[in-house]
Amino acid sequence: MRFHLVAISIIFGVFFSFHANAAVVLPVADTKSCDLPKYPKASLMNEETGTVTMAFLVGTDGKLIESKIENSSGSKSLDKAALAAFVLCKFKAGTKDGKVEQMWAKIDYVWKF
Repeated sequence: MRFHLVAISIIFGVFFSFHANAAVVLPVADTKSCDLPKYPKASLMNEETGTVTMAFLVGTDGKLIESKIENSSGSKSLDKAALAAFVLCKFKAGTKDGKVEQMWAKIDYVWKF
């Protein structure tokens, strides 16, 4: 059975808060620092696909404090595999007004044949 993984969509960037006029740079994952998720065998056999959205609380030192699934792919196996892989990535901390701050990063991972 042939399959491939679709590219990772990492939600990050610079945005401006109109309420506080604060420049915010969200944390980012260095996906070259970790292995991409591997398809679980049962998910392959069942031909499961979907997109999982994960959230990672990144500390001021770039280390993960917390991780969670925000939106499921529809498969617990795929969700767990994606989260397990991305918690091993290195992260760059986010900033607000140029000051490093603890904040959440989001990553979408698409599972597709």
